[in-house]
Amino acid sequence: MTQAPPALYAPERQHTILELARSQGRVEVGSLAESLQVTPETVRRDLTALERRGLVRRVHGGALAVERLGVEPTLERRMERLSEEKARIARRALEELPDDGTILLDAGSTTVALAEALPRGRDLTVVTNSVAIAALLHERSDVSLFLLGGRLRRRTGAAVGEWAQHALADLVVDVAFVGTNGVDVVRGFTTPHEVEAATKRAFIAAARRTVVLADSSKAGQLSFHRFARPSDVDLWITDAGLEDETADALDAAGVAVVRV
Repeated sequence: MTQAPPALYAPERQHTILELARSQGRVEVGSLAESLQVTPETVRRDLTALERRGLVRRVHGGALAVERLGVEPTLERRMERLSEEKARIARRALEELPDDGTILLDAGSTTVALAEALPRGRDLTVVTNSVAIAALLHERSDVSLFLLGGRLRRRTGAAVGEWAQHALADLVVDVAFVGTNGVDVVRGFTTPHEVEAATKRAFIAAARRTVVLADSSKAGQLSFHRFARPSDVDLWITDAGLEDETADALDAAGVAVVRV
C-alpha cells in the first residue's frame, strides 16, 4: 500500500504557494488545495498570512504575486509568467496598429509578444529601445526599424537615459505601446527604476496615442516611480482576470480598458 506523503507545515506550504505565485503570476485556491492535499480553508489562511507580509494580493478565488517596491524582475522572468495571457494581449493590440504608420515599442515582455505577432506586409516603421525586439525585427524587409541609443539596462534589455529621451523629443509617432510594472486607479502607471520611468514618459510625449500592454497581475501594484497618470493613457489592453471594479474605475478616470 502506497503511503501518503507527509503533510507540510504552514511555513513550508506558504513557501510553496509563494514560489508558485511568483512563477505563474497567480494561484487558485482549488488547485492549491488539491496539490497540497489540504482544505480550501487552510489555503485561504495561508494566502491571508502571505498577504499580511506583502507577498501576494488576494483576489476572488486565489491570489496574485506582488513584486516588492523597487525590486524589478528580469525580462526573462517576466516572459515566463502568464505567457498565454500576454499572447492574447498582443493579438488584440494588433487592432491598434496604424496603416503604414509609425509605432513605438517599449522594452518589456508583452511588447516582445507584440513584436513577435506583427503581421507581414504592413510596411510599419518601428522605433524601440529594446534589444530583444530589435533582434526579432532586424531582418524583416517590411519593417523600417529604428533602435534608440542610450545606456543599456541588462535587467530589462532597455536603452534608457538622456540619449534615448533626446531622440524621442524630436519624433512624432502614431501609437506608443508601453509596458508597466504597476497600475493603480489613483496613482496611475508605475515602474521601479527612475530612468526607465523618464524614458517611458518620453515615449508617451512622442505619441499621438498611448496603449499600455500589461496583464491583470499588475492591477493594484505600485512601483517607486510614476511615469503616467490615468489621463495620459488612451487604452489599457489586459487579460480577462481584471476585476470589473478596477476596469470601471479606470474607465471613469479616462482610460479605456479592453479585457481579452
